[in-house]
Amino acid sequence: MSKKDIELEKQIEEIQKQKKSKGQSLVEYGLILALVSVVAITVLQTMGGQIKQTVNQVSSQLKQANTAAQSAASAT
Repeated sequence: MSKKDIELEKQIEEIQKQKKSKGQSLVEYGLILALVSVVAITVLQTMGGQIKQTVNQVSSQLKQANTAAQSAASAT
């Protein structure tokens, strides 16, 4: 084998290693995304009722404040 052939083989091997590591990284990102999704769904299912109740309370208080502000504005 000539020196050029050996150098070419080294370059080919390096490219193959880079492709393999990119593929592994993509799989790892996919697994992380799946895990985060499962955790987010679990948290939302567990705390969904509490979150809904809090949002409803805030909404109700904002409506009351708006009504009071409109009443005060029309009284002046």
